[in-house]
Amino acid sequence: MQIDKLRGKELDQLFNAVLSLKDLEECYRFFDDLCTINEIQSLAQRLEVARMLQEGKTYHKIETETGASTATISRVKRCLNYGNDAYAMALDRIESDKEEK
Repeated sequence: MQIDKLRGKELDQLFNAVLSLKDLEECYRFFDDLCTINEIQSLAQRLEVARMLQEGKTYHKIETETGASTATISRVKRCLNYGNDAYAMALDRIESDKEEK
């Protein structure tokens, strides 16, 4: 598994820091300190691309609405099809949270 190659003390520390955040405001503050605006926007864009691919949207529609390159769309699609199911897991949880509110 690819993620086994990533494992380590520093990455555990980062993920534990993210998991310790209590709300959206803390996430905004943490990621603003951690990443550039472009990096944050890129991560958000990939999640939106995954959502749109799950809905069956075309590459053209995704490219037009998100500004993502076809390379980014293809990479996200590959992760959806052959990855660790993390996009689906996160998107399902986001959708469940919306329905509960």
